[in-house]
Amino acid sequence: MTDLFANEPDPRAAPAAAPDNAPLADRLRPRALAEVVGQDHLTGPEGAIGRMVAAGKLGSMILWGPPGTGKTTIARLLADAVGMRFVAISAVFSGVADLKKVFAEAKDHARIGKTTLLFVDEIHRFNRAQQDGFLPFVEDGTVVLVGATTENPSFELNAALLSRAQVLILNRLDAHALGLLLDRAEALMERPLPLTPEARAALVATADGDGRFLLNQVETLFSVDLPEPLDPAGLSALLHRRMPVYDKDREGHYNLISALHKAIRGSDPQAALYYLARMLVAGEEPLYVLRRLVRLASEDIGLADPQALVQCLAAKDAYDFLGSPEGELAIVQACLYCATAPKSNAAYLAQKGAWRSAKDTGSLMPPKNILNAPTKLMKQVGYGKGYSYDHDAPEGFSGDDYWPEEMEPQTFYNPVDRGFEKRIAERIAWWEERRAEMRK
Repeated sequence: MTDLFANEPDPRAAPAAAPDNAPLADRLRPRALAEVVGQDHLTGPEGAIGRMVAAGKLGSMILWGPPGTGKTTIARLLADAVGMRFVAISAVFSGVADLKKVFAEAKDHARIGKTTLLFVDEIHRFNRAQQDGFLPFVEDGTVVLVGATTENPSFELNAALLSRAQVLILNRLDAHALGLLLDRAEALMERPLPLTPEARAALVATADGDGRFLLNQVETLFSVDLPEPLDPAGLSALLHRRMPVYDKDREGHYNLISALHKAIRGSDPQAALYYLARMLVAGEEPLYVLRRLVRLASEDIGLADPQALVQCLAAKDAYDFLGSPEGELAIVQACLYCATAPKSNAAYLAQKGAWRSAKDTGSLMPPKNILNAPTKLMKQVGYGKGYSYDHDAPEGFSGDDYWPEEMEPQTFYNPVDRGFEKRIAERIAWWEERRAEMRK
């Protein structure tokens, strides 16, 4: 067995430096956990990773975070820090045969006392059956699994796998962490970036928290011969801004629509506009946003301002008529109208209560006096007998009892004391008073 692993590198050795012709991001890849930027809450002495390394024992984990935040780097450095064999695969390019080979080799190494850290990039791309294939090898310690994902593990990974691995959340890199990367790049290249201070700040902003993207932009800047430092306008002309991370069928989509909905519900038109812009700038389908606004107009505003629903439907018609980008102003108008309208969820609560009561009471017959009697037989058995026509009653109100005989009257709709519903509440109160008087 010793010959099989004769050429294995020493797992305790520091990672080899990248060659001079490697991309700048590879040449600046940290060679120790202490060099990782922006993730001190994990890699620091009090962080989950820092504590595991100090104890010399790793558990399986899922590294969840945006692109370019150090997931792959941390996994490799973990193996180096505790002297484990490191194997990396990508779920994009690997299948069942690759996994079987990895697990077989890991078992062989385990026999001579070498534990394998298996790093799986984009682990969420493995289907449910493939994810289940990891379980016995994680369970018996054949491998320590470190998965990396940009997607919410709650949605993308099996519950059984999550129960055997700790989920660690990596932060998008803030301006300070990205600034440290710029300092390291300048030290490696032994010259400053050809940027004014304002352009340097703009460069950090364009990275949107992605360290790899930032260093790729830096490499472009270092490769161009510039007569003088670039200002923000010159930087924008030379480089492209990173598109926001936004998958229309994944967590970013749901996070932003939730934020938009709650900002409108909370009557903050400025925040609502911000999240609306985030979605539309990132390429969200405008009609999806309009559908959510229509729902919101009924759920969170209702009869406190009946025009909210009208405004949202008008915005939908305007967008259908104009298209993008002109029609997007109508979406903005509907968003602002809803955010600044008086709020009420009374209609929403009334629906839930009425639906629940309908399910609980089954098939109770309405009182016969309010049933139509189109046939002679129906008249003979009492259908329509004693019905009071409200328009013939004083003040247009008869005060009849419309509930099934076996059921006490219920209250589902309780209008709030805001907006148009304040007037509705006054009407309901007057009707209830009249009914009470008639019962006496």
